[in-house]
Amino acid sequence: MDFAENTGQLLEAIRFSAEKHRHQRRKDDARSPYINHPIEVVQLLWDVGGVRDMDVLLAAVLHDTVEDTDTRPEEISAKFGETVLSLVMEVTDDKNLPKQERKRLQIETAPGKSYGAKLIKLADKACNIRNLISMPPYDWSLERRQQYLLWGEKVVAGLYGTNAASEEYVDRELSSGKLLLGID
Repeated sequence: MDFAENTGQLLEAIRFSAEKHRHQRRKDDARSPYINHPIEVVQLLWDVGGVRDMDVLLAAVLHDTVEDTDTRPEEISAKFGETVLSLVMEVTDDKNLPKQERKRLQIETAPGKSYGAKLIKLADKACNIRNLISMPPYDWSLERRQQYLLWGEKVVAGLYGTNAASEEYVDRELSSGKLLLGID
């Protein structure tokens, strides 16, 4: 696939994700459009991680569609292929499980994920941690933000050995977050 085809496919994935997330907002004070998050994840992969694998980039921009919208896996497979679907599903939480179980499973399963899924998960957590500090959810207490940061650190620990530049980035975000949130 050449550059133009790759670019077109990535733009289609961004459009698809934007359409699926169109009614969703982030939990920050500004209630930012949710699509900003998947775009941040793919941009971090490109800019910081140097990721050029189009399947990983496509899956990154689509990573929350099955989990948080009415998107069916078959839609992703039909539009973007089985490899992209596989990556999306690998980073998708089962919303039928209780929240604490989903969080536990993220920590437990992180080390066994495929290389591409680890890249996406690492970038996703890095963005979430950065946003937790710069634009925290409006209704989260300091304690809840501290707990999220410590949990995120455990998830990320299982992803190390994947992409040095992304790992350095998330380490800086974790250090900054711990300092700002008063965690030793």
